[in-house]
Amino acid sequence: MTAPLWTPSPERAAATRIAAFTQHLRDKYGQRFPDYWSLWRWSIANKESFWRELWDFCGIIGEQGARALIDGHLMPGARWFPDAQLNFAENLLKKRGDDDALVFWNEHGARRRLSFDALRLDVARVQRALRDAGVQAGDRVASILPNIPEAAIAMLGTTSLGATWSSSSPDFGVQGVLDRFTQIAPKVLFAVNGYFYNGKAVDTRDKVREIAARLPSVERVVWVEYIDDHPVHGVGAAPPRPRPGSATVDRGGAAPTEETPWHDFLANDATEPSFERFPFDHPLVIVYSSGTTGLPKCMVHGVGGTLLQHVKEHVLHSDVRDGDRVFYFSTTGWVMWNWLISGLATGAACMLYDGSPFANGGRILWDFAEAERFTLFGTSAKYIDAIKKAGVVPRRSHQLPALRAVLSTGSPLLPESFDYVYECVKPDVHLASISGGTDIMACFAAGNPALPVYRGELQCRGLGMATDVFDDEGHSLVGEMGELVCTQTFPSMPLYFMNDPDGARYRASYFERFPGLWCHGDWCQITANDGMVIVGRSDATLNPGGVRIGTAEIYRQVETLPEVVESIVIGQQFQGDARVVLFVKLADGLRLDVALIDRIKQRIRENTTPRHVPAKVVQVPDIPRTKSNKIVELAVRDVVHGRNVKNVDALANPEALEYFRNRRELAD
Repeated sequence: MTAPLWTPSPERAAATRIAAFTQHLRDKYGQRFPDYWSLWRWSIANKESFWRELWDFCGIIGEQGARALIDGHLMPGARWFPDAQLNFAENLLKKRGDDDALVFWNEHGARRRLSFDALRLDVARVQRALRDAGVQAGDRVASILPNIPEAAIAMLGTTSLGATWSSSSPDFGVQGVLDRFTQIAPKVLFAVNGYFYNGKAVDTRDKVREIAARLPSVERVVWVEYIDDHPVHGVGAAPPRPRPGSATVDRGGAAPTEETPWHDFLANDATEPSFERFPFDHPLVIVYSSGTTGLPKCMVHGVGGTLLQHVKEHVLHSDVRDGDRVFYFSTTGWVMWNWLISGLATGAACMLYDGSPFANGGRILWDFAEAERFTLFGTSAKYIDAIKKAGVVPRRSHQLPALRAVLSTGSPLLPESFDYVYECVKPDVHLASISGGTDIMACFAAGNPALPVYRGELQCRGLGMATDVFDDEGHSLVGEMGELVCTQTFPSMPLYFMNDPDGARYRASYFERFPGLWCHGDWCQITANDGMVIVGRSDATLNPGGVRIGTAEIYRQVETLPEVVESIVIGQQFQGDARVVLFVKLADGLRLDVALIDRIKQRIRENTTPRHVPAKVVQVPDIPRTKSNKIVELAVRDVVHGRNVKNVDALANPEALEYFRNRRELAD
């Protein structure tokens, strides 16, 4: 067994919230928990008691009701807390006072902060305005907003009413937004007049008006005047245009859509929000699949399941507590934005950033972390890889005494990136590579501030999540690669998909591979440390010669080469088999030659197996990715095989797909 990269001191481990929760269970149930794994097994075997105790320990406001679970043997079909009543926004706004609730920075120097009292007042006014606009419980409200305070305020105002929230980041194209919002029929649309990225201001007014004109359900557009309130001088600011005022959008004979500026929308005398409580499975938020294989799945998540999972992961798995300062680099179109805002329920302040994470030479997020004394810094594995390659060393350039945890998700965190965090960010920090997803609003594999961190491993399976790894026949595996499954129900399964009346699409997404069990579509392994290694999506897993291998193992080797900026690997059907094809984006000015191809293959062969060595290595100028910065192996695979890629508007750079079409290098 290898030595850990980091181990919390006994004093630090004993002071964590998960240690306090464990002691609470010992005292109440007389149960011994010699280690985390015994606690995890208890949470699975006693799932009703576990989720009840979590509710109480984390101070959830609401009525639990008499029953914690009915039809618990069904998956899907189980119902959690069927008698419960609660309000999501009430739980996030339970703290009062002058402490920071939201702190905002953008790449051009805009700074804002809202106290819990100020946030509560703005939420009260949004709630009143939405109610006056005819929004009721069960209606949908959508947004096209960047990660600015108004997004959080609008979400809380919406959910306080029992309406259902959904959001898209403003860099989505028109069709990408319509593919999502047409399916959910929002009544009110919050929109931004522009956003900033990489030194430029991008005007979105025409795009939003086109979207509104093509959404017959939208009765009102509420404009946030972001690029007017934060002008950018000399760096590509949007040209002066009239501010949106009270007006209408012409929809070709249909009822016109009213337009209202944000400040006018909030111009009422409300001082306190009211909180009607709703059932545990009342619709809270609609989130979407990445959408590269068809129209995005519109996944509806409930109030109670989302809240319980998020507070569990904040309080127990991340050790967040009242007064902490929590950051996750995210757009409003990624599930981690929802996770970030839920941090308010712990009494922590949420740190919001809009713009390029590479501003100021890649230092901007660390400037933010230093100035605002972040206690938790969350980001993507790709960001960590990027700043590592760029030579950014926060440990030398910034003072980070308050930082206790670094979280990474979105794709597997390379072992070398584990080394980078401890060598270049902070040696005494809890590094948690986590994995779950939009589908569950939660993690299957999570961090634990009281456990050691091993190089390349996710620390543990999340409490209350009966996570396992299966082979093709449904047998449990340890130390071998297989399918990530969950063998018991959990509270944050989607309630349903929109436009899926018989649930067929829902069942096909998760329950067909192993009937009655959740199959997540990840290819992973349980390690000797009881941690996990996730190597990629199982449906993008390579299968040369009938042997399944994950893509992350190839990326891990290739992207250690200084010449390679980024890569993407697929399996190409060729002569009755699947061969491994590697596409590489090289540093500026470099061209792929025989010598570099040989070095790439040698590096892979030496550090993995001969089966991992690509049959073909091909240079491309760019790698296609989703808006949440995930590379799209399946879309590239479809293009290579001459198949259409649906919903390309879900991609941040759809033009990059053309670099993979009809490549002569792949003809032989």
